Amino acid sequence: MSTEKSKDDSKLSVQGATPFVQTYFHGTKADLKIGGLIEPGFSSNFGQRKNAKYIFLSATLDAAIWGAELAVGEGRERIYLVEPIGAIEDDPDLTDKKFPGNPTKSYRSSEPFKVVGEVSVWQGHPAEQVNAMKVALEQLKEQGINSLNDE
Repeated sequence: MSTEKSKDDSKLSVQGATPFVQTYFHGTKADLKIGGLIEPGFSSNFGQRKNAKYIFLSATLDAAIWGAELAVGEGRERIYLVEPIGAIEDDPDLTDKKFPGNPTKSYRSSEPFKVVGEVSVWQGHPAEQVNAMKVALEQLKEQGINSLNDE
């Protein structure tokens, strides 16, 4: 009996289409509406606070929680489920340009995201961890190390 697989045998192990799509999250303090769009062009939460060329999303809830916790403003921290309308690409602040791969599964786009839901139950990071992150980001800013998204 031969141990080689024929071309037809290999097709049997390929998984067909599924109804599931990648879930993306967006953390913010903005009060958004289901069905609404998140678009670039508003002041960035990070870096030099310029009008943002990009908007951000993540395939991990943890990264979205960080986004909500670190967002500027006084609003309630929120996590939205979003669908990108156009192309997305790796966020250079959290990928190969600073860290190997894309461990947080963080992405950016210059095209809108549609808000399709909100995560109503989630647990934030401990306050001391959030404060330490804010201090570290402020130190980077003071050293003139800015977000790659500001370029």
